[in-house]
Amino acid sequence: MSESAKRHKAEAPKRLRFGIFTCSTSRYQKTKKGEQAEDVSGDLIEDFLKKAGHKIVFRKLIPDDKSLIEEGVRQALASADLDAVVFCGGTGIAPSDITIETVSPFLEKALPGFGEIFRRLSFDMIGSAAVLSRAIAGVAKGKAFFCIPGSPDAVRLCFERLILPEAAHIVKHARE
Repeated sequence: MSESAKRHKAEAPKRLRFGIFTCSTSRYQKTKKGEQAEDVSGDLIEDFLKKAGHKIVFRKLIPDDKSLIEEGVRQALASADLDAVVFCGGTGIAPSDITIETVSPFLEKALPGFGEIFRRLSFDMIGSAAVLSRAIAGVAKGKAFFCIPGSPDAVRLCFERLILPEAAHIVKHARE
């Protein structure tokens, strides 16, 4: 790592405040019926963040619905108590997978390297099926946004290799 990257990371906030959205119509519908909806990936995200010393400001389960995802982005942008947001799920290639298309227009700056590196690391794990994986990151109004696949393996990869090592660094630069 370069000296300037080391210095920037040292100057970055140590504890971030995160919002978590799990985008899953099937799980959302279960909760609306009063049934228990398991959210393994959301649980993993929460566990990673807490173990790293970060704070969870909110965690919400929403359907793959454009207006509700947009409402979530607007809520995050308006919150002074938030540094970073994770949208988990809805990143595939099915017609109902609209998380990336819905969040992207709100980003002031995209970080294409996030998705590129995610797919490269995924390729090492799952082979050519990695081409179907979509993930993005970017910044808006001084906050970091991450849209990641909903599988537990993808969550683990994103958090261990990308989000936890770089989120504070991203927020630091987004606020300069």
